[in-house]
Amino acid sequence: MNATPKSVASLVAMAAEPDFAAWRRNIVRLNGCANPIHLVGQSAFIDPRTGEVLWTHDSQTYGGRLLVACGNRRASVCSACARTYRADTYYLIRAGLVGGKSTPVVVAGRPRVFVTLTAPGFGSVHTRRERDGRQRRCRPRRSGEQCSHGESVGCHMHHASDDPRLGEPLCPRCYDYAGAVLWQVHAGALWHRFALELRRELARRVGMSRAQLGESVRLSYAKVAEYQRRGLIHFHAVVRLDGPDGPETAPPGWATTALLTDAILTAAGLVRLAAPGARVIGPRLLRFGSQADVRTIAEFATGQLTAGAVAGYIAKYATKGAEAAGAVDGRIHRARDLVLLPVRPHVLRMIATCWWLGSLPDFEPLGLRRWAHMLGYGGHFSTKSRLYSTTLTALRRDRADHRAAEQRDALGLGEGPVVTAGEWRYAGRGYSPAAALIAASVREGGERHGA
Repeated sequence: MNATPKSVASLVAMAAEPDFAAWRRNIVRLNGCANPIHLVGQSAFIDPRTGEVLWTHDSQTYGGRLLVACGNRRASVCSACARTYRADTYYLIRAGLVGGKSTPVVVAGRPRVFVTLTAPGFGSVHTRRERDGRQRRCRPRRSGEQCSHGESVGCHMHHASDDPRLGEPLCPRCYDYAGAVLWQVHAGALWHRFALELRRELARRVGMSRAQLGESVRLSYAKVAEYQRRGLIHFHAVVRLDGPDGPETAPPGWATTALLTDAILTAAGLVRLAAPGARVIGPRLLRFGSQADVRTIAEFATGQLTAGAVAGYIAKYATKGAEAAGAVDGRIHRARDLVLLPVRPHVLRMIATCWWLGSLPDFEPLGLRRWAHMLGYGGHFSTKSRLYSTTLTALRRDRADHRAAEQRDALGLGEGPVVTAGEWRYAGRGYSPAAALIAASVREGGERHGA
C-alpha cells in the first residue's frame, strides 16, 4: 500500500465528514477494485402491479457518485476483479465436468479429457527441463558447436526458475520471429481447424460421415490460452463427448475416452494453415507443436487428474495475459514508444516484428500493430462451445439477482414482483488518494485470505 503523507492527511480529513460512513461503504463493497467506474444518476424499485415507487436512491446516497467495479479479468490490471473472474471460470469449467449451474450431473460419466496443444519451435530458447524429478541441463550439445552466426547451439546451465534468460533464444538471429508472430496471430484459426479435424477423425474412426457423426455425438469443449516464457501461447482445454442434443443425452457406447484421446492426438498433428505474405517473407506452414498432451480426467478423486484440479488450473490462466511472458499491459500507439518499453530483448523483438509486419500491405488485415503488445495474439483467452456448461453471463446474472434479493430483503420489500427503473451516466473512473488507501486495504485483506 503506497500511503503518502498527503493521502493519509486526506483520509483523516475525510473521516471527519458526516457522510464518511456512506463514502467508505461505496468503496468497500467493491472488494478492492483497483480502477472503479463512476456513475451519476438515480434508480428506483417499482411495484409493476400498482406503479408505486417502493424505494429510490441516487448518486448522492454514495457521496455524489456511485462506484462500480471495473470487471477487468487480468490480475495485472485489477487483482480484485480478476479473483471474481477466476472464480466464475472455475465454476463454469467444473460444471462441465461434474454438473451443476444448470448442467446435469451425468456429465461426470462422459468421456472427457484435458488437452494441451503447444506452439511449434521457431528456434532454440533457454529452458528448464526435468526428468524423473531431477533437473537436467538446458540444451546439452557437444562443446564448440556453433550456429551460422557464431553463437553456441547448446547451453549446459541448470537454470533457476527466475533466471531472466529463460525463454530467450540462444541465437536471436536464428530465431524465426516472423514465423512466431504469424503463428500467434493465427492460433485461434488453428484451434478452429483442430476442432473441425477432430470431428472428421472421430467420424473416420467409426466409419461415419461428419453429418452422421453429428446425429450421434456432440463435441463440447472449454479452453484457455496461456503464454509461455518464449512469448507464444498454448491452449489448455477440456474436451467432452455428449449425445447429439448435448449434455442431457448420452453418447453411443463406441464413444469412449480412448477413442477421443487417440483422435485428438491424430487431429492435432494433421492441422495445417498456410500463412499470408509468402512473397514478402517466404512461405510459412503453420501447425501445432509436436508436444500435444491428452490426460484422462478422473470421475472421482482417485489420485488422478480430478475435475477440481482441472478447473482450478484453467481458471488460474484465465486471468493472465501477455504480461506473464514479460510483455506490457496497454496498446502501443507509436513506433518511438518501442524504445521505452520495459521488456526483455526477446519480447521487444516480437513486438517490433509485429510492428514491422503490420506496416506491410500483405499483413494489414491481421491488425498486427493493434495486437503488438500481446505479441500478435488477439484472440479470446477463454472460450467454450455453446453446450459445454453455463456461461459467464449467466453466472454474473445469478450473482446480481442474489444481491438484488438481499437488498430487497434488507428494505423489507417482501416477495412481490419488483422492477427497477433508472438512469445512470458515466462520470469518470479511478480513486482519490484517500479512497485509494481504503481500496488497497480491502484488496490486501482479500488477497491475504484468498478471497
